[in-house]
Amino acid sequence: MTSVDRCYNIEDLRLEAKRRLPKWIFEFVDRGAEDEVGLAHNIEAFRRIKLRQKALVDVSGRDLGADLLGSRATLPMAIAPTGAAGLCWYEGELELAKAAAKFGIPFTLAISSTTGLEKIADEAGGRLWFQIYVWEDRQLTYDLVERAAQAGSEALVVTVDVNLGVNREFNLRNGYGNPFKPSYPTVRDILLKPGWFMNVLMRYYTSSGMPRQANMPPIARNVHGAVLRGTDSKITWDDIAKLRDRWKGKLIVKGLMRPDDARRAASVGADAVVISNHGARNVDMAPAPIDVLPSVVSEVGGKVAVVLDSGIRRGSDIIKAYALGADAVLVGRAALFGCAAGGQAGAERALNLLKREYELTLAHLGCRNHQELSPDVLANDLPFMGQSIDTLPRRRNSPVQEVLTA
Repeated sequence: MTSVDRCYNIEDLRLEAKRRLPKWIFEFVDRGAEDEVGLAHNIEAFRRIKLRQKALVDVSGRDLGADLLGSRATLPMAIAPTGAAGLCWYEGELELAKAAAKFGIPFTLAISSTTGLEKIADEAGGRLWFQIYVWEDRQLTYDLVERAAQAGSEALVVTVDVNLGVNREFNLRNGYGNPFKPSYPTVRDILLKPGWFMNVLMRYYTSSGMPRQANMPPIARNVHGAVLRGTDSKITWDDIAKLRDRWKGKLIVKGLMRPDDARRAASVGADAVVISNHGARNVDMAPAPIDVLPSVVSEVGGKVAVVLDSGIRRGSDIIKAYALGADAVLVGRAALFGCAAGGQAGAERALNLLKREYELTLAHLGCRNHQELSPDVLANDLPFMGQSIDTLPRRRNSPVQEVLTA
């Protein structure tokens, strides 16, 4: 039995990742912005939501699958873009992508990943989404859009919530910056983790050289400022509309937290919006996405797919998001902890744990599939941004039905 096999929930995988990784890498993955109030709230917001069991219901013939942007997925879930996978494990993005393909859900490759888009497309199989930012030099962005199309990416995920950098004080204390430069704290932490040093860093060094951001345009790997970050404080909805004109696949706008922003995304032709506070890594005092989800569903549900990101740690969290109107969720840290703990096998462990928890909870609620989920499964004493569960919106034009209320 491997160490991954002895992990029985996502928190176990998190602790195994912490044991294996240098401190500065683990904290880059695990921690949030400023006082990390938002980081704790993302988890607590899910825990506040209680579920109502339903007894003596035939739940045989369960079907966990769902339609996700026109194709079938094993669960209503996709892997979120996480730029640190290649530091957590040798070619970690490829390991994650293979796990997602085997599991039957989409994988989103981050622009800051250390494995090239084309390699993922050629070797991983499965459904590939590609995440980008809008650069100050728009042509850099358009070149990436063309590159994604040539690689066969199914969807383009445009992240719009990092337009002026972020304040992550732990990175400063750990001596970690972008671009990476060796410092006393980072070198010390590497030497304290000889397994990571040999199995990750030295494998890069002896094969392809030191890890770098393989999908960045060449100029962006060497220039500081907005070009390096892949962001621009002048980005507007006109830029998203121009991307829509250039991109013929599915367009997903990630990082929205307001109904009016979701409405604008729909108006410029987005196929999906991702309700996300970037895992509480940007604005510490932002609300948890699960708290604002119902208002967004009320605004654009049925017009575009509504995807929830940030805070998923249990299969029951997926059920809570779906019952509140989400069409799917993105899983970031949960899968990344698995990858850091055991590569592809660890990522598969994380996904299977979530699937098992999802199936168990679904059955206890008296449901056989996600279409039978509705706000009826939620306890009625919890307000969502001042809104009673009794008045929460149903997903528009979607086959949600009441859960066996007869």
